[in-house]
Amino acid sequence: MRRGSLQFKFGLSYILIIAAVLGVMNTYPLLVSQDMTFRAKQSTLQNSVSVMVSSLSGIDRLSAENVPDAMSASEATGISRILVVNDAGLVVYDSRETMDAVGRYAFYSEIVQALSGNDVFHCAYDGTSFKSRAASPVTYRNQTIGAVFAYEYDAEQAMLLRTLQTNLRTISLAVGAFVVLLSLVLSKMFTRSIEDVLAAIAHLREGAYGARAEVRGNDEIAEIAKEFNAMAARVQTNEDERRRFVSDASHELKTPLAGICLLTDSILQNEQMDSGTVREFLGDIREEAQRLSRITEHLLRLTRLDSNAVGAAERVLVAPVVERTVRMLSVIAQEKDVSLSCDIPRGCAVFATQDDLHEIVYNLMENAIKYNHAGGEVCVAACEDGNVCVITVEDNGVGIPEDDMERIFERFYRVDKMRSREAGGTGLGLSIVRDTARRRGGSVTAERREGGGTRFTVRLPLARGEGAGE
Repeated sequence: MRRGSLQFKFGLSYILIIAAVLGVMNTYPLLVSQDMTFRAKQSTLQNSVSVMVSSLSGIDRLSAENVPDAMSASEATGISRILVVNDAGLVVYDSRETMDAVGRYAFYSEIVQALSGNDVFHCAYDGTSFKSRAASPVTYRNQTIGAVFAYEYDAEQAMLLRTLQTNLRTISLAVGAFVVLLSLVLSKMFTRSIEDVLAAIAHLREGAYGARAEVRGNDEIAEIAKEFNAMAARVQTNEDERRRFVSDASHELKTPLAGICLLTDSILQNEQMDSGTVREFLGDIREEAQRLSRITEHLLRLTRLDSNAVGAAERVLVAPVVERTVRMLSVIAQEKDVSLSCDIPRGCAVFATQDDLHEIVYNLMENAIKYNHAGGEVCVAACEDGNVCVITVEDNGVGIPEDDMERIFERFYRVDKMRSREAGGTGLGLSIVRDTARRRGGSVTAERREGGGTRFTVRLPLARGEGAGE
């Protein structure tokens, strides 16, 4: 177990908590038992002294002659030693068989306090025995004529207390050993899940995007593992998309560049080429350069969308933007013999930017024109649906096969690659439409029209009130 690791901290926490509990268990019961013994000693010893004081209460003067007779009937059993002193502190009775204290002065602190008229009790425990002392004054006609002192030495109670202490210590050691072992096992089980997650994170950091944390259960660590696995799956998906995007982008950029190089080499290597052929080649070079420029612009647009580098949203009227887009695409539509129409309520507005709305409508209409047939139609309409503005762009052109419908918004995906390149498409327009709509809290869907063609439906947050574009 590495010092400073989470496993070490958890194990140490368990041990410290149990150690504190065991410390209380080894201290509190002993203190309570000791206090209860003190109270029991005080009660029994003072009661015994009170009985002996009562047996002496009828004597007017305590002496070695009259006290033994009075004490013989009231002396309590279990008391180690009893002393009776007169008012001067002279011992007139000693329960020891030798009675070696009779005739001597006894100045124990308890006797001194008793001769002052106080009932006294002291008890001490030294680990091997309880030593109890009690003293009470003997009075005659409200005058203190002496005192009774009792001393008790009890080793049996002390032995019981020591036995209790030994048993508690044995139990504590057993519990402590069990807890240490259990804490090691539990901390290992707990941190193993974390170690699995950390190992998966390390693998992910090193580029193993398929790394997953295998953690069972329903606790918080399992939830973290599930979130990590979801994040890792997302990272893997993004990485796969990035690699595919880089590969596709490289291929798309390479194609016009290769065409430009081939055409320029043909011009440079053929000195006898006539001016008409040169102009034709230069026209092809210009078309390839324009296509390269469109790809670059679309890639930059997608980069800005991916980095969230978009302008602040505002209220934008839909009709002016759509009408401007129709005017811009009317030349291309005339060349393709495609008619354009729009039906936009004048007050309909979305919460976005004019560039966002123009990008969406322009790409959808341009595709509808390019992939249409002579005599085709493209219609743009908008309506309000609750808090959403619904914009539809539909055509009666060649349409999109059902199998390709789910992938048309992928970057560089083309339904018909040869036809798309001939039309000048980059395969990025619909991706830009989807990402732009998503950034503004909207969506875009596509479906086949009855009778042929395709309908694109864009949903954007509806904006009310006055704002830009009015």
